[in-house]
Amino acid sequence: MIFAEKLKTERSKKGWSQEELAEKLFVSRQSVSKWENGQNYPSIEIIIKISDLFGVTIDELLKSDEELAKKVIKESRQLAYPRMKFAFDVLFLAGFALLVIKLGVLLLNKVTPLEIALQGSSYFWNFGSLIGMLGGGIGSGILKEQYKQD
Repeated sequence: MIFAEKLKTERSKKGWSQEELAEKLFVSRQSVSKWENGQNYPSIEIIIKISDLFGVTIDELLKSDEELAKKVIKESRQLAYPRMKFAFDVLFLAGFALLVIKLGVLLLNKVTPLEIALQGSSYFWNFGSLIGMLGGGIGSGILKEQYKQD
């Protein structure tokens, strides 16, 4: 049974109109109608609400319709993309911050009588910024290409 049929069947079992179901899901009646006619699919958030309302598993809803399963998989990747992108951006910015700190300290040591020492390993200060910026930039680029393919 495809999703449209499953939704219509479950709604009918509860004795709800399309309007009543729409109110419970906070969507328009036209949206429910399109889902039941197979013209459109709900978002993953709505699928979860439908699952809860009818007491069926998400698996039952998704396995009934291959196209809906593909849509949900694509949506989940889109939801994961911003979080992963954010992580790579933070890595890049951390590397950039290390570079700015090191250059700032070196500049202060040159133009003032201060002798500020960079604490920690020289490898950290010499390569930390490079690794952070390259890792963040490359990771972000790979993620962007992967996202375009999906």
